[in-house]
Amino acid sequence: MANILVVEDDTDLNAAYKIILESAGHKVESAFNGQEALEKLKKFSPALILLDLLMPIMGGLEFLQHYSLKDQHPDVKVLIFTNMEKSPEVNEAYKLGAHRCIIKSWTAPQNLARVVSEALAGKAEATN
Repeated sequence: MANILVVEDDTDLNAAYKIILESAGHKVESAFNGQEALEKLKKFSPALILLDLLMPIMGGLEFLQHYSLKDQHPDVKVLIFTNMEKSPEVNEAYKLGAHRCIIKSWTAPQNLARVVSEALAGKAEATN
């Protein structure tokens, strides 16, 4: 399976996502803000990043600006996991290299592993 970095400031959600993804066979590292995620990436090479946009210290957009997905890490898939469906922030995330936006409130926990597997397989990428 794949290496996945979960970047989510809500400790309960972060733990739940980690359990779900590990149960599906993935190796998962957690970060609770963008700055912590950048530090994790010095030692962990994910195939996919599950990224919240609104976080303290460094949010998802600032993380994407620092991470330089399109230039330095074109093979890493980034799934934005937020409740801001059609916001300027989501559009900006696509411009910075995000592959898909997943609405937290619409994605049942049992479906998270399927959505991640589809993204890893190259299905349902952003069309924006």
